[in-house]
Amino acid sequence: MGALRKVKTKRRTRDYDQVRADIDSPRHLALYKETKDAEDLPGLGQHFCLECSKWFESEYNLKAHTKGKNHRRRLRLLREEPHSQKIAEAAVGLGTDNGKRPAKDEMEMAE
Repeated sequence: MGALRKVKTKRRTRDYDQVRADIDSPRHLALYKETKDAEDLPGLGQHFCLECSKWFESEYNLKAHTKGKNHRRRLRLLREEPHSQKIAEAAVGLGTDNGKRPAKDEMEMAE
């Protein structure tokens, strides 16, 4: 079972919320890149796809990646509105009254 777990996480990239934070804030991306050693990265860390959070050996490989299906799929997913707690609560019917809930006293008077 241990080998199976390694295979599942071997090529794991950053999640969509992390990539969205990288796109929104250059500081967030800089902090992430600082955690990586340039000597350990492919191409010494010069060729980076921001949307997929991957490093490439050369500019040619990066351009080929941007034309590929996986990159386009990632772009499509990043264009969608990110999930939030407000959306989750609205899906189950919580917090959808827009602040127009009758006061407790008014409810008692109606009964």
